Amino acid sequence: MKILRSICTVLPVLLLSSCMQRDALKVADECYADYVNPFIGTDFTGNTYPGAQVPFGMVQLSPDNGLPGWDRISGYFYPDSTIAGFSHTHLSGTGAGDLYDISFMPVTLPYKEAEEPLGIHSRFSHADESASAGYYRVLLKDYDINVELTATERCGIQRYTFPQADAAVILNLRKAMNWDFTEDSYVEKVDSVTIQGYRFSDGWARGQRIFFRTRFSRPFETMRLDSAAVLKDGKRIGTSVMARFDFKTTKGEQLLVSTAISGVSMEGAARNLAAEVPDDDFDKYLAAARKNWNGHLSRIEIECGNRDEKVKFYTALYHSMLAPTIYADVDGSYYGPDRQVHKADGWTNYSTFSLWDTYRASHPLYTYIEPARVNDMVKSFLAFYEQNGRLPVWNFYGSETDMMIGYHSVPVIVDACLKGIGDFDAKKALEACVATANMDDYRGIGLYKKHGYVPYNVTDSYNAENWSLSKTLEYAYDDYCIARLAEKLGERQVADEFYKRSQNYKNVYNPQTSFMQPRDDKGAFIDGFSPDDYTPHICESNGWQYFWSVQQDIDGLIALTGGKERFAQKLDSMFTYRPADDEELPIFSTGMIGQYAHGNEPSHHVIYLFNKVGQPWKTQKYASEVMRELYKNTPAGLCGNEDCGQMSAWYVFSAMGFYPVNPVGGEYEIGTPLYPEVRMRLSNGKTFTVLAHGVSGKNRYIRSVKLDGKPYDKSYITHEQIMNGSILEFEMGSEPGKAWY
Repeated sequence: MKILRSICTVLPVLLLSSCMQRDALKVADECYADYVNPFIGTDFTGNTYPGAQVPFGMVQLSPDNGLPGWDRISGYFYPDSTIAGFSHTHLSGTGAGDLYDISFMPVTLPYKEAEEPLGIHSRFSHADESASAGYYRVLLKDYDINVELTATERCGIQRYTFPQADAAVILNLRKAMNWDFTEDSYVEKVDSVTIQGYRFSDGWARGQRIFFRTRFSRPFETMRLDSAAVLKDGKRIGTSVMARFDFKTTKGEQLLVSTAISGVSMEGAARNLAAEVPDDDFDKYLAAARKNWNGHLSRIEIECGNRDEKVKFYTALYHSMLAPTIYADVDGSYYGPDRQVHKADGWTNYSTFSLWDTYRASHPLYTYIEPARVNDMVKSFLAFYEQNGRLPVWNFYGSETDMMIGYHSVPVIVDACLKGIGDFDAKKALEACVATANMDDYRGIGLYKKHGYVPYNVTDSYNAENWSLSKTLEYAYDDYCIARLAEKLGERQVADEFYKRSQNYKNVYNPQTSFMQPRDDKGAFIDGFSPDDYTPHICESNGWQYFWSVQQDIDGLIALTGGKERFAQKLDSMFTYRPADDEELPIFSTGMIGQYAHGNEPSHHVIYLFNKVGQPWKTQKYASEVMRELYKNTPAGLCGNEDCGQMSAWYVFSAMGFYPVNPVGGEYEIGTPLYPEVRMRLSNGKTFTVLAHGVSGKNRYIRSVKLDGKPYDKSYITHEQIMNGSILEFEMGSEPGKAWY
């Protein structure tokens, strides 16, 4: 068994558990990949996976426990004790389950097989398991087989170390979990070491197609196929296949299994394999994966005195870069929502956009650490618009899932344009935004335009969920973003129209209750409304949690509420009004502080609103509490779904000491920093630095603020100040200080 060695070029002292200080020459020799713990979030509600991936990679090669269920949406749940395969696609922390494509399982004969859904499997122990950025290892106890995983962008590389045995590798294209259903599959032998095929499935990703090519590092002795008819509504629609490849192995013998995937064709998968994994050399690709991660993670450097804190930060940064994912072959070919093959020329197509979640912090973070990818992501949106007739809501694998609400590709596009990122066609982008915002037959938009809100009593045949109040607030925010883009492009009439629409949030404010409240098509507010209740009219939240979803006009919301004093009182109640001890909360209401639910996205900006009423010490208090108590270096270290990076992006921004309340506003409200020093390396060659003198768990309060050595008098910093490479400097203390602004 080979033991994973650090493949970063570092001095041994840099691997000690304490945080490392640079020497006088400031040689940046840290291996940031060593601080990543992929097991964070694999227990409780995080729904993350521990397997191997490179930043934004199309392949997510990870173990599957073999059982369905909400806890196993990523395929893996830390409390489980079985593994039933290593598949090449996974979702990071979503609330819906799909993928698990192209699953391999090494065994010795006879293998262990349970009734479905578990099937062929092995027991394992966490004592025989490890993971880091780009690497995963586990011992399959029932077969004494050591499994190691690493990846490139489009390929997964597995290394099996066998005992002396009659052994086999099982390829399972039949198994499907959670929302996923196999519709058709195929395997063929190319030569003595190569196979190829496909798996077509339906589920959350509608009409998903995955093609693959796999190369074994030595010839298999026999190939056996087990095929069965796939029936739907009593009719055969395809074939499900399991394949078995037999080997006689000696003790310590290693077998490499290298697999490329494609959404286009088996030929595309073959090209991907030839381009990215031409050699049977696991260590080579592991070294490349770790170097890749180290380069990406080093874009933000922190100084601290506790390894757990460093692991929390760099794992959060790592999680923020697992999705969106590349969805194109090495030649640019990809499968579009129109069910046609397209080719990206000079850019890379991306997929897996959890936009209702990630528009809030993930995408603003990418504008600093991944601006080139931001450009490609916007181009991906515009291509999706051309092929599907509207911008995506929650798309992946060439499919629109229509999950969640709003059309939050809009703020991602607008933020990029306002920050001057990329070379995408801004006028085409405005056209796509306006067209999507005016689809009268889609998800209540026509009713929203007619009434100025989405009525709760009108059935929307497009989606089962009502969520009328939340739709109104989310549409109003997207309208504001469109207005900002139109204004920048000199389209004054369009800007005026959408600025007016962005004020529609006021139409669902009930001054009698001082809450946002559903209304019917006659204008009457719903009877019996309680902000404590989780109702079909509010998306994954209650009235307390969605009240604040007016990121575009916090000053207007303050005025609507009755002024700063009333608004501050309502904020206090948000964090102190606890649910009853015997109240059974829904699965998405986790990480609770009063009514604040950090485990779900609508609450994420609310902590920072105390700044708007001159009480920044409360922002500092609650931000510190969340960062220090609701994020842990443990498998249960996330208090809610990771949601493709948003939960972690909140932490990355907040730990640096600021957060984008309005994701397209270009202003970042100041919270409380966690570290004495943070350096963010920018694409323009400059470095934005945050210094926090005396910061500690006790010293969480800001006493004074300087920017570039001068006293600073704003509650926020701006995008321009960040890009200028400014130095933001805090004096910290143990007692709340006065507002410095």
